[in-house]
Amino acid sequence: MSLEIKLEAQKPIQLHLAPMEGVMDWVMRDTLTRIGGIDHCVTEFLRITDQLYPDYIFYKNCPELKTQSQTRAGTPVYLQLLGGQAVPMAENAARAVELGAKGIDLNFGCPAKTVNRHDGGAALLKSCSRLFEITSQVRKTVPPHIPVTVKIRLGYDSPEACVENALAIQEAGAHRLTVHCRTKTDGYKPPAYWDWIPKIKEKVKIPVVANGEIWTLNDFKNCKEQTQCTEFMIGRGALSNPYLFLEIKNLFQTDVCKNSDPKPWKKLLFDFYEASENFKSSDFAVRRTKQWLRGLALQDAEAHSAFQDLKIIIKPLEFKERLKSYKETNASV
Repeated sequence: MSLEIKLEAQKPIQLHLAPMEGVMDWVMRDTLTRIGGIDHCVTEFLRITDQLYPDYIFYKNCPELKTQSQTRAGTPVYLQLLGGQAVPMAENAARAVELGAKGIDLNFGCPAKTVNRHDGGAALLKSCSRLFEITSQVRKTVPPHIPVTVKIRLGYDSPEACVENALAIQEAGAHRLTVHCRTKTDGYKPPAYWDWIPKIKEKVKIPVVANGEIWTLNDFKNCKEQTQCTEFMIGRGALSNPYLFLEIKNLFQTDVCKNSDPKPWKKLLFDFYEASENFKSSDFAVRRTKQWLRGLALQDAEAHSAFQDLKIIIKPLEFKERLKSYKETNASV
């Protein structure tokens, strides 16, 4: 069956790849942006404490610094920092820019318990003054032409302060605000509360990016209708359907999108394995490929079957050969 979605002419849609820790590394960013449809990426977070990192740490976190802060497909990449101390955050942001970063993103949304216990991520949402202090210090320290963007959740355990937090971030000089439409205590449990976005947009003038629970074209349409945003960030939905960004963009290029095209995930996954192997190691490639296959399995029955087969294989050579056999059975796509 085909899914037909008609959309009116409007401001161009901008799509952002979410900076999922332990998932969206250089290989995944490179793979997904080469498929198409992604306008902007953010790195996994670099955890800042009280020290200025040596250069190699920045290059490890963001290899794209060596390629004009963009992926091989030409997609811009901002470097994300996470921490609770304004001065070290600013100093590391400035150093990242010296090394080639074209933008700095601040993470005030990570819900991980370890991160929050150590004064980082969503723990900062309890204090709009600290959000202002950190964002303002980074904004003052990096050159004026370098965008400073911020990602938050609706709140720590309640969304009641989300508008106040957003205003503090705007006043501090942020260029753009991404809102994951859940609180820290919500974690990743559905639903995402998109209805809070219009309340934020009513008060702030900087661009607001909607994030959370966009898995399908229908999800995107519903999110767009509720939020009236023109910018969206997608993470887990991209892992389950790496062509989702392109499908969304096609809505606006063709006016009608057919949702039944075959997805050559088998070849894509094998190429991803080889790239991960070259990037780090065979063991790393096995772990990351299983991780992605588990994501693909959420929306694809054949991928689910492949995951059940491959998840028990530990030895890299055996895993690679089995993965190659899947690729060869689908060589025509």
